Amino acid sequence: MRLLLTQNTRCLTQVAVWRFVGFVSTFVGLLFYALSSSFNYLFGEWSLLKIFLYSLFSVFICLWSLFAKVCQHSASLRFKAHSAFTVLTITSLFSYFSEKVAKGKPDAYSLISCVAFVIMSFSLSRQTECGFEVELFYFFLGCLIVLLMKINLALAIVGVGFTYSLVILRYSLNTVSYENLEVQAEHSVAIDVISLSTDNARNSMMQRLMACMKALGMDNSNVASMLLEHKKRKRKYGYKLVSVDHNYVIDALPSEKVNELEETIKLMVGDGFEKECCDEYCNWRRKSLEECLRNLFRLQEHKREGKELEEYIVKRWIKVVKVALRILFPSERRLSGRVFSGLSSVAELCFIEVCREATIQLLNLADAVVSGSPTVWRLSKIIDMFERLHDLIPEFESLFPESLVNEVMAVHDKLGEASRDMFWKMEDIIFLMPDEKVIAEADGWVHPLTKYVMGYLDFTHRKQHILDQILVQYPYDEAGASSVSNQIDRIMKQLERKLVTMSESYKDPALRHFIMMNNWKCIQILAKESGLNHDCFVRCIEIVQQNRELYISSWKTVLEFLKVENNELGEPDDTVESLKDKLTLFHKHFKDIFVTQSRWIAFDKQLSEQIVISLQNILLPAYGNFIGRFQDTLGKHAYEYIKYGMFDIEDQLNHLFDGRGQ
Repeated sequence: MRLLLTQNTRCLTQVAVWRFVGFVSTFVGLLFYALSSSFNYLFGEWSLLKIFLYSLFSVFICLWSLFAKVCQHSASLRFKAHSAFTVLTITSLFSYFSEKVAKGKPDAYSLISCVAFVIMSFSLSRQTECGFEVELFYFFLGCLIVLLMKINLALAIVGVGFTYSLVILRYSLNTVSYENLEVQAEHSVAIDVISLSTDNARNSMMQRLMACMKALGMDNSNVASMLLEHKKRKRKYGYKLVSVDHNYVIDALPSEKVNELEETIKLMVGDGFEKECCDEYCNWRRKSLEECLRNLFRLQEHKREGKELEEYIVKRWIKVVKVALRILFPSERRLSGRVFSGLSSVAELCFIEVCREATIQLLNLADAVVSGSPTVWRLSKIIDMFERLHDLIPEFESLFPESLVNEVMAVHDKLGEASRDMFWKMEDIIFLMPDEKVIAEADGWVHPLTKYVMGYLDFTHRKQHILDQILVQYPYDEAGASSVSNQIDRIMKQLERKLVTMSESYKDPALRHFIMMNNWKCIQILAKESGLNHDCFVRCIEIVQQNRELYISSWKTVLEFLKVENNELGEPDDTVESLKDKLTLFHKHFKDIFVTQSRWIAFDKQLSEQIVISLQNILLPAYGNFIGRFQDTLGKHAYEYIKYGMFDIEDQLNHLFDGRGQ
């Protein structure tokens, strides 16, 4: 039984077997697909032109599947990339149009053709390495499961079972091929040492080394996925890397394969092939590291462009550079030290060569951010990048030689100088809008400039420690100007001038003072929330109080209608009409003001309540005194005025500044 199993396994590893299987399955698949309903739905009824074109296409595909082994030796990396992209595009388009035109359940021809194409793609994966065979194999497996589910949902179990069997068979055959390759490499080394020339020995050694690296390359994708999972777990603790494992890369690779790589390198170095061995190792690890960093940036998940893409990349950079310096690079150092055991100088050179290009790419990305237009966001991110690079300089110095550390320090200094220059420019950038264009909202709401300025001041306050450090390390020429506190004072003075100019553009004194109250109350509250305790914010309470008093004074014009001079009193009938006219004018003027100001919105509820209480304290007593003074003259009308008039005034004052008028 064991002998029979061994013979079957050897048979399945023969290229000739898979050539025959691939050719037959291709022919069957194309024939049955031409007879299927899927073809009819997608391409319509047959015609002479369609028969001719489909025949040419079928002949080409059949010949290609028969002689697919030729691509094993001629496919370059560029060809593999383009062929993989082409097949991905074609299968995507085929899936889209097939689903769009599909009607009813698939027939038997469609099902048989799909099974044949699965076997065809399986045979291709056993013969060639053009870059798309595995993806094509999984694509047809997926199509097969979908077809079975359309016929009957229970058939999905059959499809999944068939898929699982083929996937396991494929990986089993790959394992067998690798073991055979190991045996062949060992025999080749033994023969080369004894009888072959130096060139043949080098080729044999290189073949064995590449076989080891190829086997390890199959597990290289696990490194990025494990690291992403590692980062996901750490995210629970604020994305802080609590522990650093410098054996991370080694742990992600199978130990037995790493041991075999170490033995192979020892043999090559011992036989005088040190340079060839180092070159191949560096190329392998460089590509692995670049792939890992590319996966950490995960640009394929972010489909936007322009500023949003730049923001995404910078945020990822701040995290990725820390992972690289504290996990990936130290892991690469441990790995090179492991496989080049006993050759410390060679191991160090290989490590530096592997990590140099990745380090330069990370530095170039930081350098590119500096060249962008100055904004609060860019200043914030440049400072964050400066901080991160500053914190990681000890790691750079412990890992890399002085030449590479100097490049890191150059970018570090450039980030610091850019932060200083942009910080200095922000004082003018946030006030680029001319005075005549700084217009308040019609509802008296806080001006966007106020919130923008306070947002920037909150940012500078949070970053004051690092900003002061930057300004000391990279000082201005102007003495005493390079200070966060000094800039905050200058910005607040300029903001005050802007707000005064804005308020003066309004003829209505009440709106002018209301706008000033809203803006300065906003400044007061946001400053308190941000912890800004500079002297310039002490005046907020005073300015709000002054404008509140001036605003309330603007209402006193209404009280003029409740004033009656003695010389205005005449005959009883005339006096009653005169008093009614004054009350009518009072109510009319009050209502006009209320209709206008009920559209306004107060920034702070407490401020709104204080204003309403103050207005009630001056209007209601004056109104009540007027009615009480002339109660005898008004007679029966006095009760109605005092009851409904005061109630209406009090009720409407309670709805000031709630935007109800809008």
